[in-house]
Amino acid sequence: MIRDTSAQDRLVEVKPNRKRRLLLIGGGVAALLVLGLLAPSAMRLFSADASVSSSRLAFATVERGPFVRDIAAEGKVVAANSPTLYATYGGAVTLKVHAGDSVKKGQVLAVIDSPELTSKLAQEQSKADAMQVDYLQAQVDARSKRGELEKAYDNARIDEKSAETNLSREQKAFDAGAGTGVAVDQAKDALEKARIALAHAKADLGMNEDSLRFNVQSKKLAHDNQMLVVKDLQRQVDDLDVKSPVDGQVGQLFVAERATVAKDAQLLSVIDLTALEVEMKVPESFARDLGIGMSGEITGNGNTWKGLVSAISPEVVNGEVAARLRFEGATPRQLRQNQRLSVRILLDKRDNVLTVQRGSFVDESGGNYAYVVHDGIAEKKPIRVGASSIDKVEILDGLKEGDRIVISGTDSFKDAARVAISN
Repeated sequence: MIRDTSAQDRLVEVKPNRKRRLLLIGGGVAALLVLGLLAPSAMRLFSADASVSSSRLAFATVERGPFVRDIAAEGKVVAANSPTLYATYGGAVTLKVHAGDSVKKGQVLAVIDSPELTSKLAQEQSKADAMQVDYLQAQVDARSKRGELEKAYDNARIDEKSAETNLSREQKAFDAGAGTGVAVDQAKDALEKARIALAHAKADLGMNEDSLRFNVQSKKLAHDNQMLVVKDLQRQVDDLDVKSPVDGQVGQLFVAERATVAKDAQLLSVIDLTALEVEMKVPESFARDLGIGMSGEITGNGNTWKGLVSAISPEVVNGEVAARLRFEGATPRQLRQNQRLSVRILLDKRDNVLTVQRGSFVDESGGNYAYVVHDGIAEKKPIRVGASSIDKVEILDGLKEGDRIVISGTDSFKDAARVAISN
């Protein structure tokens, strides 16, 4: 036989370790407790259609209280009245002011030198003077001609009277036998001729008087028409002195000193500082709720002023609508053109309204459903929303006060009915 080491083996006696046994028992009990605590969460996790980390979500609690719909935005001060002045005639421009100068209504801001227009005015004025002389001469000629016609008429009347007297005398002589019938007949013929001459003289006086009056009237109308031409040219010459239409401040100069400009060219603008407004940009979704006359607040320079919506643009530009507010009462004097101010327009205010913080869930779901969070599970529920403000949305149905919902990040839920939210 081959010898081995079995003769050297000996049995080792293991003493029982109570401490290890207690540790093992305690670990087993703890594991059972943890398993019992995690079992409900595990069951909820397995019952959910998806799982999303809470760090990717935003939550809000449904509350009941006052609901204020308003629009808050930044606006800038603009002039409600900012006329631009143009050249009424071409010529060289001499500027009398600089940009930023304060001006008064009627003050000359620029002068346009136009020799052509000035010469034309002088020519037309000379024509008007000549026509006035013609008109006065026509009046003198009319009076002279009328005098001659009246003289002829008076002579014809005298001739008629003499013919009547002569006929009466010849008739008496004939009746007394001292005269002849021929003399009576000649006297009758002379009377008839005198009467015909008187009738013609009277007719000539009437017709020529009308003709003379029409001639004088035509001279007068021609002179009046020429004076209208002169008046219009004088207005154009007066407009060569470009005057401020309002009290305010020179805004922008569009031409350089002594520059030659064409008719209707821009010269400069004037800002009416007594009529300032605040222009703001409103998101298109809120613009439909705006209305002329709505009240608002304008804040800046540590002050707050009341305002009224005075204008709303009819077009949408880059998803925004321009609106203007005018100050209710006197315009603050410390404001300047293009100064930035904060604007708030009140659209609606109600008490005891169920609301929740506004989030992307309104746009993502169209306001038709929301995910209500309970015990780590977000459950999809149908809801009905009402009016919206900048930071809140009104809840009409589907939620109750105290409900906690997911207001942002629901796009990762993939429209699941139940979603587990992990920490």
